[in-house]
Amino acid sequence: MISTENNAAVLNDLIQINNDRIEGYEKAAKETEVMDADLRALFTRMANESREYVSELRNYVHQTGKAATDSTTVSGKIYRAWMDVKATFGGKDRKSILESCEFGEDAAQKAYKTALDNAPDDELSPDVVQLIAEQKTKLRRAHDEIKRLRDSQSA
Repeated sequence: MISTENNAAVLNDLIQINNDRIEGYEKAAKETEVMDADLRALFTRMANESREYVSELRNYVHQTGKAATDSTTVSGKIYRAWMDVKATFGGKDRKSILESCEFGEDAAQKAYKTALDNAPDDELSPDVVQLIAEQKTKLRRAHDEIKRLRDSQSA
């Protein structure tokens, strides 16, 4: 039997991860130098993608009759604090910012993988599993784009 409680809990966890991602990319866009307009545009696009994911996830949470979260995760707050420390001591060069973004993308991939790996145990509905899988695939492409850009930067 499919549990609406479990569906809502898993979806709210993913909403939190995406809220972290939005805040992380907004911060990265602000820290990006004016001459790096390409990165600013990329970070803005990535934040907007997560806003779309949050909207999709919220729709499913509301269908369960539960409330969707507006918060971020504890690990997300730690990630943003780490980004602050790195920016203070490591400079704000392209490679450092991209490394921080890749760290966040890795966290998002892990969260989505965990949700999918636990889907049978959590008795998630097939449409929720499909949504999570589709978003994970899109997030993987974003991760790979960030990694490719990071790898192309000189040390």
